[in-house]
Amino acid sequence: MLDYLAVILEEECSLEQLRPVVVGVSGGPDSLSLSYAMHRLGYPVVFAHLNHALRDEADTDARHVAQFAASLGLASVVERQDVAGYAREHSMSIEEAAREVRYRFLFAQAARLGAQAVAVAHTADDQVETVLMHLLRGAGLAGLRGMPFRLAPNPWSSEIPLVRPLLSTWRAQVLEFCAAHNLQSVTDRSNLDTTFFRNRLRHELIPLLEEYNPGLRQHILQMAHGLQADYQVIQAAVEQAWKDCLVRQGDGFLAFDRGALARQPMGIQRHLLRRAIAIHRPGLRDIDFASIERVLAFIRNPTRTGQRDLVAGLRLSLEGGCLWLASWGADLPGDKWPQLTEGQIIPLEAPGSIQLEGDWRLHAEPVELSVGIRAQALENEDPFHAWLDLAQIGAPLFVRARRPGDRFQPLGMGGGAVRLAEFMLNQKLPRRARAGWPLVCCGEEIAWVAGLRLDERYRLEPASQSAIFLRLERT
Repeated sequence: MLDYLAVILEEECSLEQLRPVVVGVSGGPDSLSLSYAMHRLGYPVVFAHLNHALRDEADTDARHVAQFAASLGLASVVERQDVAGYAREHSMSIEEAAREVRYRFLFAQAARLGAQAVAVAHTADDQVETVLMHLLRGAGLAGLRGMPFRLAPNPWSSEIPLVRPLLSTWRAQVLEFCAAHNLQSVTDRSNLDTTFFRNRLRHELIPLLEEYNPGLRQHILQMAHGLQADYQVIQAAVEQAWKDCLVRQGDGFLAFDRGALARQPMGIQRHLLRRAIAIHRPGLRDIDFASIERVLAFIRNPTRTGQRDLVAGLRLSLEGGCLWLASWGADLPGDKWPQLTEGQIIPLEAPGSIQLEGDWRLHAEPVELSVGIRAQALENEDPFHAWLDLAQIGAPLFVRARRPGDRFQPLGMGGGAVRLAEFMLNQKLPRRARAGWPLVCCGEEIAWVAGLRLDERYRLEPASQSAIFLRLERT
């Protein structure tokens, strides 16, 4: 086992014998054999044991680990945490809480000690159980490939890798190694408790399946190993697609180009969405198929509000060409749109200008329409410029935000009136920007939806003599 493990540590786990490795040691045969073998192979090992405070013998196990490390002349770190309390506080199962608390502890110690990696003692049997668990939960390729020898970045660190050197070593081989080297392990009685899902697989389902196929474990292990290689090929394509589709990312949010995402093959879309969810919820395991399909369905047929709940406190939003995936509490970045506060009304003098939120300014100036200016105005294609026929302005101009029931007659629609809310939706104006969008009004009529469209009633005619020139610009 030592010779084989030496190859795995170097080639699969990419470890070197210069920097310390934090090894999670429970005191069971798997972790004792891993820590002892790595020590024998010349790796500077630090034993790390987390007392979960769940069993009567937990304190005894912690002392056993510390004494074993001391007998080898090695350092150990032992810590006690209330896992049951953590599970209650975070509405988690004991299994999930123990896993989360344990890994946080291990990586905290690795960071403190400047360790090159955290090593845990998952065996080939654990790999088989993990793959079956994922299969029963309906996981995709990412789940069916099982656990990799080296995982970096991972949910607990972007820099320190998690390594599993025993993934190709069967538990029977581990027990033989312990016996050969007189390693005295502790017994965790909770491993026999079939109320835990993994234990039911280990003690009930796998033995039953082996009645149909005695080579089941080996076949599943080989399948996982093959899928690991396939997954690497797919991940290369996913990485390129990520670069093509991601347009923004920040604290608690990211945004995909909706069109670019939709052009990707369906399988790549699913991988991108899983990756996006994992970025926001790194501790969330087994993102199910239904959650991913909800995103895809939302892209094809958005809700009326352009938003919907996803999973684990995440939400989806469609704004223009962007699909946002964010925490409900996250503030999505605006593009510094021109904005007014609700209920605000500002008189607009000509000549004159007003300052808007978002570092925008609206200018107004009277102009006499010479032949050249009239031609420029009639051919205007700049949405931030507008000319209002002065002859049609029968009341003072002012700027306000949207009101319920607002309607106007967009230029180019032959005088037909539309609801302002519907117009903004069709213009793909982000939902967050609509309520405060500046409207230039004349009396009760909207003359210009600033930066978007002039009202048909205020457009210039070939015979128009004077105008109010409006210009919206960033300051």
